[in-house]
Amino acid sequence: MLQLFTEIYHLFSLRSGINGAKSNFPPLFPFRMKAIIYFCNKGIASGAGLPNEATAGINILLYLSNEHPAMKKSVIPELLLLTITLCGPVPAVTAQARRVYTINQSEPRQKILHFGASDAWSMNRLGLWPEAQQRQIADWLFSTENDASGQPRGIGLSLWRFNLGAGSAEQGESAQIKQNTRTDCFLRPDGTYDWTKQAGQRSFLRLARERGVPYLLAFLNSMPVYYTINGLATNTGRGGTINLRPDCYDRAAGFMARCMKGLEEHDGIRIDYLSPVNEPDGNWNWQGPKQEGSPATNREIATLVRAISKAFRKEKVNTAIAIPESSDLRNLLGVHQSGWQRGNEVSTFFDKDSTATCLRSVSNVLPAVLAHSYWTNTPVDSMRAIRQRLRRLLDRYGLAYWQSEICIMSNDEEIGRGSHFDTSMMTALYVARIMHYDLVYGGAESWSWWRAAGSDYKDGLIRILSADNWKTGKAIDSKLMWTMGNYSRFIRPGARRYTMTVSEDWHTIADGETQPTGVMASAYRNADGTWVVVGINYGEGSADISLPLPAGAAKWRLYRTSDVTGENLKPVGESSGTATLEPRSVTTFVSSGQ
Repeated sequence: MLQLFTEIYHLFSLRSGINGAKSNFPPLFPFRMKAIIYFCNKGIASGAGLPNEATAGINILLYLSNEHPAMKKSVIPELLLLTITLCGPVPAVTAQARRVYTINQSEPRQKILHFGASDAWSMNRLGLWPEAQQRQIADWLFSTENDASGQPRGIGLSLWRFNLGAGSAEQGESAQIKQNTRTDCFLRPDGTYDWTKQAGQRSFLRLARERGVPYLLAFLNSMPVYYTINGLATNTGRGGTINLRPDCYDRAAGFMARCMKGLEEHDGIRIDYLSPVNEPDGNWNWQGPKQEGSPATNREIATLVRAISKAFRKEKVNTAIAIPESSDLRNLLGVHQSGWQRGNEVSTFFDKDSTATCLRSVSNVLPAVLAHSYWTNTPVDSMRAIRQRLRRLLDRYGLAYWQSEICIMSNDEEIGRGSHFDTSMMTALYVARIMHYDLVYGGAESWSWWRAAGSDYKDGLIRILSADNWKTGKAIDSKLMWTMGNYSRFIRPGARRYTMTVSEDWHTIADGETQPTGVMASAYRNADGTWVVVGINYGEGSADISLPLPAGAAKWRLYRTSDVTGENLKPVGESSGTATLEPRSVTTFVSSGQ
C-alpha cells in the first residue's frame, strides 16, 4: 500500500515542479500529497482497514481533483492508469465518506467495575418457580457462556443487587404496602434470626454466584419494622426524617452486620457492598402504599453509617458501605426539591469541612457516590450538562460515580413514558443512550438497571406473564435486556474506558462520538488486553464507519442487537476496520488476535 502512494506521489511531484520540473500547480500540492500518504499509511499501520488499495487510490484521486480542477485533464488520467496497473480492476466508488472512529489509546479514563440489576419484588417469587425456569432466567441475566454458534447465552451481569428486607411481608395487610412489594426479614420479633427467609432471593444469589457474577450488593429500602418509629416499613404519616427510632441506630447497624455474616455462614455468599439507605432525598418522603422506603437527612445518614462502620469492625465484616443512593443527580450537586438537610450530598459526606457529616475517613465507606439517574435523561442537552457538572465536582473530591438504579419514568416522553412493557428496540435504544451519557460524561464506574424482572411496566429487563400474582408464569426476554448486554457481556470488571476521536475527510468532528439521534460510540480495554467498542445507531438509516484496529489486534468480532428476529447479541461477522451500523441497532466490536 505504501508503495502505491509513493508511486503516486513521485509521479505527481514531477508534474508539480519538484526536482526542477516546470509546475502548472500550486507549490503546496506536494505537501498535501505527502500528508495524504502519511495519514493513509498511518491508518493502514493502525488497522484502519481501507477496503483495498484501488479504492484508497481512487479516493485520493477524487480528493486531489476536487482540490485543483486542472488535475482532471492532466495528472488524473496518468494517476488513474498507475492505480489500475498497480492494483488491478477498480471497484465502484461511493461519494459518501465513512466516518472514522479512532480510539485514543493514550487517553484512558475511568475504570469500569460492573454492570448490574436488582432482585427487588421479583426473585422472592421467581426463586420459588421450577428449577428449569429459574435457570433460564439466571442464564439470561448472568451467563458469560456462548452457544455452539458463538451467540452469548446471557448478558453477563457483573453485579447483583440483593434487597435486604424489612419485614413488611410478615405484617400482611397491616403493613399498609401492596402485597407484591412487601419483603421478608431475617430478624424475628424476639431478636433471633430465621435464615430460611427470603428463600427465593437467596436462590438467585446462589444462581448468580454459580454463573460467576463477581460482585454482590445488599440494599435496604427501610430499616426492620421492629426498629421503625411508626412500626411500618413505609413512611406513611411522617415527614422527611428517617423512620428509625433514636435508640435503634446501633441495633439497625448490628442487624446489617449480622445479615452479612449470616449469608456467608449459611449460604456461602459474601456480600461485597452494603447500601443502607435508598433514595433518602426523595421529595415524596415514601408515603403511601407503593413500597418499602424511608427518607433521611444527611445528618441521620452520617450517624447511621458511623454506627454500621463500628458494627462491621466489631464483627470483622469487610463489606464496603455505599452511600447515598440519591434519587436525583441534582441532589448530589445542590438542593433539588428536598430541602437543605437532604441536598449537597457530595460536599456534605466527603468535604472535610463538613465536620458533622463527613464520612471520608470512616472505615469501610467507599470513595464513591451512588445515585439514580431518574428524571435527568431528558432533554438530551441537560442530560449531558448535569453529568459533566457532576464529573467535575467528583474529580475535585477524588470520588467515583456509580449509577445504581434507573428505569423508565413519567418524564421519559420520547418513548411513551413508563407504562406498558416494551420488548422492542425503542426502549432499548433510549436506555443505551443513557448508558452512553453516564459512562462518557458522568464517568460512571458502575451502571445498574432497576429490576431484573417486571410486569407490564418499563422497569424490568425481563417481562413476566402471570395470572396468579407470579406464583406461576412465563418469562420473556427483551431487546432492552440484550442491549444492556452489548455493554455488560463484553466490558468486564477492571476494564478502562478510553476517549475516541471521530473524523471525516481528515477533519475532526466535534463531539462526533455522541450524536444523540445518530451514532454514539465509546471504547474500553479489558484487563486481559481485549478492546471493546459499543456503537449505537439511534437513527433510521444505516451508518458506514471505519474503526481502526488498536495496535496488536488482528480483527474485530461484531455482535449486534436489533429488532431483527434473533439479533440478540448475535455474532454478525468480523471486520478489519470497516463496518455498517444497521438502523436502530447496537453493535459491540470485540478485538481478537492480540
